[in-house]
Amino acid sequence: MRRREFIALAGGAAAAWPRAVRAQQSAVPVIGFLSSRSPGDSPPLLAAFRHGLGDTDYVEGKTVAIEFRWAEDQYDRLPALAADLVRRQVSVIVATGGPAPIIAAMAATKTIPIVFTSGRDPVELGFVASLSRPGANATGVTLFTGELTIKRMELLRELVPKASTIAFLVNPATRGSESSTRDAQAAARSLGLQVYVVAASSERDLDAVFATLVQQQAVSLVVAADPFLESRRTQLAALAAHHAIPAIYQWRENVVAGGLISYGPRLTDMYRQAGVYTGRILKGAKSTDLPVMQPARFELVINLKTAEALGLTIPPTLLARADEVIE
Repeated sequence: MRRREFIALAGGAAAAWPRAVRAQQSAVPVIGFLSSRSPGDSPPLLAAFRHGLGDTDYVEGKTVAIEFRWAEDQYDRLPALAADLVRRQVSVIVATGGPAPIIAAMAATKTIPIVFTSGRDPVELGFVASLSRPGANATGVTLFTGELTIKRMELLRELVPKASTIAFLVNPATRGSESSTRDAQAAARSLGLQVYVVAASSERDLDAVFATLVQQQAVSLVVAADPFLESRRTQLAALAAHHAIPAIYQWRENVVAGGLISYGPRLTDMYRQAGVYTGRILKGAKSTDLPVMQPARFELVINLKTAEALGLTIPPTLLARADEVIE
């Protein structure tokens, strides 16, 4: 072979090699991850999601890529972020952090499969036709947080028997907050209690809320399950401690951050299941054939150190029922 011919062949191979690499890279599916949260308060949730993907043999950076879009509690950014993922032609959109990302994703596409995590009933919110047969292009995991409100009130009354009025903190900027409030009011009536509803959608609001609770002489508080309120769990725990108000939360993470007590499913379980569903869709399953999953377990978590700081004695019967006691 002549030297000139060899150089030409080598040059052609070199030009073809990047194309082959690009083709191989483009074959890796891309997941769009749309969240109302911030990346800083999501590492455990992302770890659980990646774990679920791993259960279906998908590993980020090797067999799948993930495009993250974070709204950082600015819900008005979500439609543009969802539209960007659609233009990116991702294989699946994972919508997490309350109803707003799900609404944005479903408005942006009717064809790309959507896997959601929903605190409230997705049928009630109009995301799916039914839990067993979702229809359309969306399915996921629901926690039915509203149905747990009465249980959390019962636990709080057990802790603070003298409380005849319970405060309920909700984020009015979240879709479903009205039904959350109705759930709280109905739960309070069934227990013979009064409920005092307070609202917060910003850090400044939280300071004002606790000032109001002190003025109203509120002796206990139920915090609604909400992505914004969850992201402020450290601030909530500090405010509750400072004003000596016993509070109960949905998530274990609030108690780890210094909150008094929580009752509900584990957020990490929900995100892991979302990862499993995402992997199954990447393997060819249709979202319409995947029923909306519900939690398999609920946990009662108590922080004894916080109880001591509040001057509360946890009843032995309650301690015996706890799944985890933080000392």
